[in-house]
Amino acid sequence: MTASATPQRNISGVGTLVRFALWRERLSLPCWLLGVGALLAFQSLASQRFYDTPQKLAQLRETMSGSAATIAMAGPTRLLDTIGGEIVFEIFAYLAVVVALLNMFLIGRHTRSEEETGRAELLRSAPVGRWAPPVAALGVAGLADIAVALVVFAAAAGTGLPVAGSLLLGVVTAGVGVTFAAVTAVAAQVFENPRSVYGAVGLALAAAYVARAVGDVGNGVASWTSPIGWGQRSYPYAGDRWWTVLLFAAATAILTAVAFLLLDRRDFGAGLLPYGTGRASASWALRSPLGLAWRLQRGSLAGWTVGVFALGTAYGSFAESIEDYLTDNPEIAAYLPGGATEAVDSYLSLAVSIIALLAAAFGITSVLRARGEETAGRAEPILAAPVSRAHWLTSHLTVATVGGGFVLACGGFGVGLSYGLTIADAVQPLRMTGAALVYLPAVWTIVAIATIGCGWLPKAAVPLAWTVFAYCAVALLFTAAFDLPAWFDKASPFTHIPKAPLETVTAAPILAITSVAAAGLVAGFAGFRRRDTGY
Repeated sequence: MTASATPQRNISGVGTLVRFALWRERLSLPCWLLGVGALLAFQSLASQRFYDTPQKLAQLRETMSGSAATIAMAGPTRLLDTIGGEIVFEIFAYLAVVVALLNMFLIGRHTRSEEETGRAELLRSAPVGRWAPPVAALGVAGLADIAVALVVFAAAAGTGLPVAGSLLLGVVTAGVGVTFAAVTAVAAQVFENPRSVYGAVGLALAAAYVARAVGDVGNGVASWTSPIGWGQRSYPYAGDRWWTVLLFAAATAILTAVAFLLLDRRDFGAGLLPYGTGRASASWALRSPLGLAWRLQRGSLAGWTVGVFALGTAYGSFAESIEDYLTDNPEIAAYLPGGATEAVDSYLSLAVSIIALLAAAFGITSVLRARGEETAGRAEPILAAPVSRAHWLTSHLTVATVGGGFVLACGGFGVGLSYGLTIADAVQPLRMTGAALVYLPAVWTIVAIATIGCGWLPKAAVPLAWTVFAYCAVALLFTAAFDLPAWFDKASPFTHIPKAPLETVTAAPILAITSVAAAGLVAGFAGFRRRDTGY
């Protein structure tokens, strides 16, 4: 065979794989797109309502420019020159993270996960080239990012923002996506386990966020090392720098070329960094299902803990200046549970509730890990031993419930630590840790819902759990700010928990929500015991 025919042979079957991948993503991808569009539309409408005069926008710019913590969390203050730029300042970092995660999961699911489960080997037995799976995965990610660009453009322009800036915002948001799709493609060649791939890309995303924050607070140089920084420094609505799109194109091209270069230098099913053989005999900690569940999820727990603790410290560092901030910008008080009357505690209760949401997200991933072990066939050998179904499921739920509480406590401790350091109060770390743990029954309720999904609706467990999580997030963060109906948030367990440290904590609602969580866990156990495993 001639050298010119090799590329065609390597990508044979890519069209079929693209169509198959799109069919597999037919439900999840529209949900991602809807979330991105809704996030931007909500922020756009709220900002235009709050800052409806040049004077209010100028006051906001003056306040924001004096807070290094706010700049680190949001972006460069040049964006605050226009209302459109203010919207980008508020929301772009979050949009970038969501779109990056979308691409990470797309590439990982259709490359490394396929190899780990053995499905890729079946595909390779057909006339499918070696390069076809990653090419198809990148193609699907590219189509998804085009859809992201269109959704962002429609949400921005549809809420009254200028068309040119909206188009640039859509393009650079998609640019972040394709860049992290290429980063994931590289990681999929280096690591042979999907969790390692996701962990590496997650670290790269965190590094991009931190580099952007350091650059925005400092002289700006570090921001140019971050795809998130490139997007913000394209300055949609505040200068419209189109040439920054070339940075995304260059990074994507280079990373994609590296990914295919590495692909040709590794064995199928393996990574360039193979795992060690491990110990000759298992440690005593692996002699029980609980020990195995802990071993499987300890890395994930560590990552969530560090990330939530870091976020908590960022939130806490801003608490001291929140009273002055609300005095200058009273419209922002609509976001806080107690308004401007008790500014600091209102802000701290909102920060802790966001941390509780993230702890619930860890709980969901932990429960769904049990479902993943089941569908991958790894639970069956354990259940074939003298291990009951209840014992096996309890081990994973123990990690989910106890681990969720640990993530929650560390996040609250981070808030209290940084806030206590700024006001020289050593009591704040303990106070905010206690305030965070007040939300633990709500976290357990979300875990219980995920358990019910795994028990009774296993094939729908993933969308069910994350849909409930999304509902709770919207109910918690946007009901008051966006004038949603008063009944909207009643089904969220977070609504019924005392808003510590703003409100007095009483036992009745905590016990009530704990009872709901316990009933949900029992119901999930009942469903799991009645059905076949692996289905």
